[in-house]
Amino acid sequence: MPDWSYQTLFRPLLFRLPARLARTLTLHAMGGLSRIPGGSLVIRTLGHMEVSPLLEQKRLGLDLKYPIGLGGGVDPHGTAQRALAQFGFGFTEIGPITMEPIRSDQPVELDITEEAIRYPSAPVNDGLAAIVERLKDERENPLPAFCRLRPMPGSAPEEALDQVRRMLEALKPFAAGFYLDLPSGSWPSDVMDAYTLDVLRLTKELAPDKPALVYLQPDMDDREMMSLLGKLNEAGLHFEGAVIGDTVTAGDRRLTGRAIKASVMRKLQRIRSEYAMESIALIAAGGVHEPQDALDLTEAGADLVQLHSGLVFSGPGLPKRVNEAILYRIVSGLPAPPLPAFWQGWGWMCLLGIGMIIGGIIAWIIAATSVVLPYDTAFLCADAETIASINERLLPFMSHDRITLAGTMLSIGVLYYQLGRYGLRERLHWARTALMASGIVGFSSFFLYLGYGYFDPLHATAAAILLPMFILAMRDRQEEPYRRKTNIMNSRQWRLAQRGQFMMVVLGVSLVIGGFTISTVGITKVFVPEDLEYLMTTAAVLESANPNLLPLIAHDRAGFGGALLSNAIALVATALWGIQQGARWLWWTFLGAGTPAFVAAFSVHMYIGYMDFWHLSPAIFALLLYMLGLILLYPYLMRPVSDSKHARVS
Repeated sequence: MPDWSYQTLFRPLLFRLPARLARTLTLHAMGGLSRIPGGSLVIRTLGHMEVSPLLEQKRLGLDLKYPIGLGGGVDPHGTAQRALAQFGFGFTEIGPITMEPIRSDQPVELDITEEAIRYPSAPVNDGLAAIVERLKDERENPLPAFCRLRPMPGSAPEEALDQVRRMLEALKPFAAGFYLDLPSGSWPSDVMDAYTLDVLRLTKELAPDKPALVYLQPDMDDREMMSLLGKLNEAGLHFEGAVIGDTVTAGDRRLTGRAIKASVMRKLQRIRSEYAMESIALIAAGGVHEPQDALDLTEAGADLVQLHSGLVFSGPGLPKRVNEAILYRIVSGLPAPPLPAFWQGWGWMCLLGIGMIIGGIIAWIIAATSVVLPYDTAFLCADAETIASINERLLPFMSHDRITLAGTMLSIGVLYYQLGRYGLRERLHWARTALMASGIVGFSSFFLYLGYGYFDPLHATAAAILLPMFILAMRDRQEEPYRRKTNIMNSRQWRLAQRGQFMMVVLGVSLVIGGFTISTVGITKVFVPEDLEYLMTTAAVLESANPNLLPLIAHDRAGFGGALLSNAIALVATALWGIQQGARWLWWTFLGAGTPAFVAAFSVHMYIGYMDFWHLSPAIFALLLYMLGLILLYPYLMRPVSDSKHARVS
């Protein structure tokens, strides 16, 4: 459920449901997908969260791939931990955890205008026993987990300490560390201070190799907070850090949302004014709804951030966007590596694209004039006039197949050239992956021509020339992080772009299905019913007139299907992974790649009079998606990221 589908389709539907039901449906869908064969691959493909060594951190004795954590309130029952782990998180919070299960009939409420969530005041959770059983399955908990321990409501200090002892003993084999959640407001301040000292000593006694962090609520009084931390320091207790939590008291409820950020920032700044960055680690757990929020919190002193309500309102792509923003902040301060030489890889891909464009132009000219080539007539033992005498619509039909193939070749050429020029040249992982997948399918589709025993020497020659270019282009495996400014705001342009990206992804997937279907039909039935209606004949009649006619037409159809499939894979990969704010070249790529394909498809159908609506309906649907995608993506791709926002965090 990436942002382009979440913002466009799922969020409007889910927000109409009761919040608990919406959360349950979402988590069960993601969790179920991650458990079926190939499900994790689907999640990784849709999100394509790249791992960069520059994002890796050594914090709290742990090696974290990403500086982003998953808040415990997102998935309280551990339904989709395996799926969520692939979204770009480096660690997760489990909890709050209490000795016994705590349930509540109070509803979970969304405030869409304020981007806030209201939870029951009780620390709702499944209880220690159930959580321990869940943590035993390492496959379901792939991330380092910080267990957030909280006494049962109404417990006396002695009872609370005993509960924490039992939870520590049960959880220490599975936990990467502990958040010590203080029952604020339950006891006098001196009792609370004494309890905190005791619980920290207990944690260090029972789990000396596990980091222990004090969990502080954003609405805790700043003076009480600093007094507590000071007493811990004076007592000589080594606590690794503190977590500024993600909820505040709002009447008889707990509230989390965008407004929490201000309180979290104030506390971060207050603590950092007393404690150096190296002395304790600080985790900001509330108020991150867009990448700018995470940048602001890290600038205020947070070492790590956790996501909670932001995932609900912004979408599951938020951790990836935050990682990209942090990565840009890192690489913008590093010297840029030299661009690879033209012949090192990307130049060969540009030449391959130019070769496809030239080939597409030649194929279009031939298909619009003579239609058949000498080796076609040699295979059929018949010239164009003889073919026309068999069926007067046969040559126009063959022209229709070959012109649509020419338009697809032009589209592939534009995509390959642009992805080579702007993707491989900057050594972007997603561009290389897109080209690799598309190229393998495209060159493999050559063998579809042999399905009916027809060998196309011109196509074989073109493949023999272009294949070495593809191999040479793919030999440079070095990868670099994206070095251009990334989107950091949930602006109107960004929201429109999610809809535009949705259109382009659906278009790409539709063309993948279309290419596969056309290839399958080409090497099996050859014709669809609408084709035979246009030709006003049957396949048996054509075969009886010339037994080599069906293999020739099958060759054209299979070739077009294979080319369309190759083109569609490059398109859907680019739409999934490549869209970044200010990437003007990408909008021009979509325009340049789509225009010749659609012009070829519609012009040849009108020219030969093949205007069956059912036959053209997939192309009409694709054109609508294409035009909407271009319109919605235009403001996002053509306008650069605001310099002022990045200047604040550089």
